[in-house]
This record gives sequence, structure tokens and C-alpha cells, in this order.
Amino acid sequence: MYGLWRPRVLGAWKVPASGPVIFAVNHAHNIDGPMVMGVAPRPTHFLIKKEAFVGPLDPFLTGIGQVKVDRSGADRTAISRALDVLAAGGVLGIFPEGTRGEGDFAALRAGLAYFAVRGGAPIVPVAVLGSSDRPGRLIKALPPLRSRVDVVFGDPFDAGDGTGRRTRKALDEATERIQKQLTAHLENARRLTGR
Repeated sequence: MYGLWRPRVLGAWKVPASGPVIFAVNHAHNIDGPMVMGVAPRPTHFLIKKEAFVGPLDPFLTGIGQVKVDRSGADRTAISRALDVLAAGGVLGIFPEGTRGEGDFAALRAGLAYFAVRGGAPIVPVAVLGSSDRPGRLIKALPPLRSRVDVVFGDPFDAGDGTGRRTRKALDEATERIQKQLTAHLENARRLTGR
């Protein structure tokens, strides 16, 4: 990432040095996940749609510990692998909006709350800014080479209400709390970076 672009990483010191953690990353461009993996202070295992695991990318993504997800239904294998990452004290990366979009955390899916509550892991909000500002001249699908991309890590927080409940109502309430925290982090990251 540092060879192709100029990442500016802010707040990496906020990421807990050990124990399970979930990175909740906004997703405006296909480079956002690789950028976070390349600059994060800890190895990260992202939940990635199965459609990305094609050709030579399949053994590569599998080899570096990424988790393949079938988004057509509840993928029990992916859920189990993601919970295993957290149980082993690892970092799980999630795009809580479920798909690439505006990257503004406007429409969260319940998966993030489920993994945070079930895995007992704090959430670290991560804002990637500048990846979708303009297309590159050589490869339109990527940001311009040597352009600045900001990655801002926020303060870790717990999604649960402290009761340990995992009911549908508890997860819906956790999702609301998460959305407020992520939206506030994104606003703060934009202020910090001037984007």
C-alpha cells in the first residue's frame, strides 16, 4: 500500500494490542479493505464476499486468512470461522453496510452487532477517506497512484448493553448504538483530515 499510494494513518495507537477486536470499516471503494490490511497495527481477517475468491485470488485470500462469505443466506461456515478468529484473540474486519456504497455507515446490517456481542469483542471504527475521490489515469478502478488515502482508527467501544443478552431486540439496540458511534467517528475523521 505504501509503495502505490501515500496512506496517512491516524489513531492506530487506539487499537488494543491484544485480544479480540472488530474493525468496522466504511466501504466506498474496493481498495478500502486491502488498505486497512496494509496499514493496521495488527493482522486483520476480513469477511469478504465469495465472488472475490476467483482464480489466483482464491488461494491468496485463503492463505492470508480472509473469510469467504456467501451473502445469499446465513453462511454458517463463515460465521463459525469469524467467531474462531475472535476466540483466538484476533482481529476481524467487517464492512457493516454489507456492500460497497457511499461509505457513510447509513445502512448497517445486523452482522456486526452479532459478532461484537457473541464474540465479546470491542469495535474499533475505521474510516477510509480519499479512496474514491477520483479514478486513476492508468487504472480507472483504482485511486490515482501516489495519491493520499487517509485511514483513521477510532476509540474502541463495546456494542452490548452489559447484560450479555443476545436476543433480536438486544441486537437491534446494539446496532443502533453502533451506528451512532460509527457515524460520529466518520464525522470526526472528516474533520481531522479535512475531507
